[in-house]
Amino acid sequence: MASPSLDTSRPARAGNLQRLLAPRHIAVFGGRHAAEVIRQCRSVGYDGALWPVHPTRRTLEGLRCHPDVDALPEAPDAAFVGVPREPTVDVVAALARRGAGGAVCYASGFAESGGAGTELEQRLVAAAGDMAVVGPNCYGILNYLDGAALWPDRHGGARVTRGPAIITQSGNIGLNLTMHRRSLPLSYLIAVGNGAGLRLHELVEGLLDDPRVTAIGLHIEGLEDVAGFSRTALKALRQGVPLVALKAGSSPLGARTALSHTSSLSGSDALYDALFRRVGVARVRDLPGLLETLKFLTVHGALQGTRIASMSCSGGEASLVADLAQPRGVTLPGFANRTAERLSSLLGERVTVANPLDYHTYIWGDRTALTECYEAVLDADVDARLLVLDLPRPGTGGTAAWDTAVEALITAHRAVRSATCLVSSLPEGLPQSTGARLLDEGIAPMQGLPECLDAIAAAAAMGAARAGADHIQPLTAHPPPHTGTSRTLDEWQGKRALAAGGLPIPEGALAAGPDEAALRARELGFPVVLKAVSATLTHKTEAGAVRLDLADAGQVRQAAHDMLRHGLPGRFLVERMVRDQLAELIVGVHRDPQFGVALTVGAGGVLVELLRDTATVLLPATPDEIRAALRSLRTWPLLDGYRGRPRADTEAVVEAVTAVAAYAREHAADLTELDVNPLLVLPEGRGAYAADVLIRLTRPAQEDRPHD
Repeated sequence: MASPSLDTSRPARAGNLQRLLAPRHIAVFGGRHAAEVIRQCRSVGYDGALWPVHPTRRTLEGLRCHPDVDALPEAPDAAFVGVPREPTVDVVAALARRGAGGAVCYASGFAESGGAGTELEQRLVAAAGDMAVVGPNCYGILNYLDGAALWPDRHGGARVTRGPAIITQSGNIGLNLTMHRRSLPLSYLIAVGNGAGLRLHELVEGLLDDPRVTAIGLHIEGLEDVAGFSRTALKALRQGVPLVALKAGSSPLGARTALSHTSSLSGSDALYDALFRRVGVARVRDLPGLLETLKFLTVHGALQGTRIASMSCSGGEASLVADLAQPRGVTLPGFANRTAERLSSLLGERVTVANPLDYHTYIWGDRTALTECYEAVLDADVDARLLVLDLPRPGTGGTAAWDTAVEALITAHRAVRSATCLVSSLPEGLPQSTGARLLDEGIAPMQGLPECLDAIAAAAAMGAARAGADHIQPLTAHPPPHTGTSRTLDEWQGKRALAAGGLPIPEGALAAGPDEAALRARELGFPVVLKAVSATLTHKTEAGAVRLDLADAGQVRQAAHDMLRHGLPGRFLVERMVRDQLAELIVGVHRDPQFGVALTVGAGGVLVELLRDTATVLLPATPDEIRAALRSLRTWPLLDGYRGRPRADTEAVVEAVTAVAAYAREHAADLTELDVNPLLVLPEGRGAYAADVLIRLTRPAQEDRPHD
């Protein structure tokens, strides 16, 4: 059973969260861990009151101890509770009665241990009331803006005036992140542990109220409230505070065998991708990517596009930038004539002017020439500019020439303010002192070419999302699924159910036996398709339950007899044959425990699992989101007139997918799985038709009525 979470939409709790994040006074409970919190607060210059609480000790770290909560001078804004798990509940209850703002609960042995620990965690949350609680089983909060360290261990941060915050569900990862050497001025580091009191998105909501927070990084192991996260992420997007997420524990696609194709194609990782894409959260794949993307966004924010200009004094570096940029969708357009002429005049005929620019070493060490070269590139009509430069390791000789290049870039940037990065090809190629100097100048000191280019792509995606932020819908909480009888509709029932909502299906009729099938075929007109109909036939091609392109009544009758001889049921669907399709798509819906019902669209037909070319869209979905999903497919060129082929009726596809999405939302409480496979896509103006449909519902037995 999930623990209840605090609701920061209530003013008392929202206010208490602000008190916890930026406390005027801190109470610490316990012995060794409480003493460490006092030391860490002092180490980062906390100037508020520190009140140790201990029932038997007289002093702690030179401060007079108070025997209990009631003896404190006033209700503390924040408390660090470093006592065992059972007394933790009592301390939190006493703090809540006194009117404290919030608490970090350090002890373990709660829900992560299961059994009695889960019940104890529920008691802890209930005892907190309106207090803001972080934990239990967590390290806590480091506030480098105000010097408040509710943290029982060493850390690597220092006081700052502004910068990105990071929320992680792992204390050790949080500790490691504070020790970085990447010139990133962290404003907060919050390790939430079990997250019983405040869920991750509620902490994000609290950080958004601090104007000193420039971006927020998230290390996520899981989200309990996907709809709540989507609302908060949209608030951050509209407020202009970038969110960057590293999702841990992602599941591989197709890990489970399922009834339908869709469940095997859209795993939880695809759903997180869809969520982040929808609400403008930049997703990264590792910790270096998290830090570097936060750094870029802190300095430059979102970008309008992915066009970059790159310069270095090495052809190898220039080639590497080009190679790394291409798979990330980052482009290097040619320089405009004005820029090219300016560079040619400066660099001479021995240097080929191109983007990426290898300006050679002819001007190396010449600060004036380097400044003029850098100014010309910084003034180029692109979205971001890169100088690739690795500085020598200390002790290997003088750095004067490299220092000259750094100073030239700073001078050029002062003259031409633009989104500018100095990027080292290796992370260790940029000393912290140089990084700090560049930050002060508004230049992003990026460490690692892949991470830098990923950050640029993320900033551009965020810029595109921000431009349309007013039209993005947050996710809604889905109703829990019905429990009861599970039933799979046969193809005829499924098609009629979806056709009622606007999904085009081929003209067809049911038939009982071979003779009636032949009669229905004459009425429809040849050629026709014949299918055996049964709720147990989920993959008809493999079962031999489909015959295509039957040209006369005799062929229909013979095909029906063949199916009967192979043990297939004697109920048949006869449909007019759809010809001239340009592509076959799959449109599916499946239910996820966290996300509710989600929609997948992709390359369909019998090769659906082999191709695995799909995109996932969360519901509710707009037509624009469906179009974007189609364009993201590798097979999109087949729909878009590849090599002179006719263009497909993509608007008909969008309408068909919209009809499926509408059915899924209407039946959110009883829909388990849905497949339209294939959706036959015809040339422009001729539509799209659902050739096969599978629907699985779960609803109370008394409501489970067959469709006629």
